[in-house]
Amino acid sequence: MASYNTSEFRKGLKVQIDGDPYLMLECNFVKPGKGQAMYKCRLRNLVRNTVLDRTWKSGDSLEAADVEEVEAQYLYRQADTFVFMDTNTYEQYEIDKDLVDDAWKYLKEGMVCSIMLFNNQPIGITPPNHVVLKVEYCEPGAKGNTATNVTKPSEVETGATIECPSFVDIGDMIRVDTRTGAYIERARE
Repeated sequence: MASYNTSEFRKGLKVQIDGDPYLMLECNFVKPGKGQAMYKCRLRNLVRNTVLDRTWKSGDSLEAADVEEVEAQYLYRQADTFVFMDTNTYEQYEIDKDLVDDAWKYLKEGMVCSIMLFNNQPIGITPPNHVVLKVEYCEPGAKGNTATNVTKPSEVETGATIECPSFVDIGDMIRVDTRTGAYIERARE
């Protein structure tokens, strides 16, 4: 198994600690006036989504996590399970709603997402950065509310509620940023 020396520590590195995969969120080099140099790191557990702070001495090493990302197409939802298919091998993955987290708000059938696998088991999904969704229901906009940034809740085809400007109507296609959940613009599709 590959390993990383402390000199190779950097943000975005995927390492394994006590059998769990971690993503390095930040890594700071600290050289005290006396003694050995240290690396203070903040890591996020990719399975449990918890954050951990650890310090390593110069010369220590960590095992590389067996984490890979594959392109997969979202097929359908069955109760609390989301079904995806690897676009290269046609292997299907059933992912529990807890691992999908808030990404369900942006999933449309046929959409290609990125699935993170640890030891060939799915541990999370990442939808595309921007998706186009159809507005299924929203209150009509009030006349004269165009001078300021007035927003209203709009329910989209996936069942999620997105805050949109008051000029958005039922049937409009809107572009949404999946990283923040924010409305970007009306789409032409």
